[in-house]
Amino acid sequence: MYQLKPLPYAYNALEPYIDEATMKLHHDKHHQAYVDKLNAAVEKHPELFKKEVLVLLKELDKIPEDIRTAVRNHGGGTWNHDFFWSVMKTGTKPHGEVLDAIEKKFGSFDKFKEAFTNAAVGQFGSGWAWLVVDKGALEIVATANQDSPVSSGKTPLVCIDVWEHSYYLKYQNRRAEYIAAFFNVINWDAVEKNYKDAAKN
Repeated sequence: MYQLKPLPYAYNALEPYIDEATMKLHHDKHHQAYVDKLNAAVEKHPELFKKEVLVLLKELDKIPEDIRTAVRNHGGGTWNHDFFWSVMKTGTKPHGEVLDAIEKKFGSFDKFKEAFTNAAVGQFGSGWAWLVVDKGALEIVATANQDSPVSSGKTPLVCIDVWEHSYYLKYQNRRAEYIAAFFNVINWDAVEKNYKDAAKN
């Protein structure tokens, strides 16, 4: 059985940008629900519990057809959130190899920030915006619902959840304001590590 991983920091660690009430609701209720529904689906084929959720998402075409959509949705919801929590922290700044790569790809950090913001703001309905490595190159992608770039062979470096449950308690319908605040809580140490790890593969 898959388990909900605890947050890697306190619920109020991202204040004032992301509030404690939202973090509790988002992690304890929404994220927990994805884990529960993933378990319910995989129980029909319990041999799959031997595989990490990331592997399930990378091998969606091998998942039995009767649970494939559930694994895509709820496995995606499980893994995407685990990754999302891991790339947030206050007090870090872009640095290192990933900053060099961002500036080379987008022209400047500000141009990257604009492109990432546009992808997040422009995601119709629920979904995510991601900075990924694809075939050695940086790319910004948006995914709908709980789809994950790992299912397309891409390696995420950082992402933002733009489902309304991520921000509506504090920001109501002001998605753009939430996205602007998100740049204050990106854990650039984690993003740098993700970039270096991607370069090894």
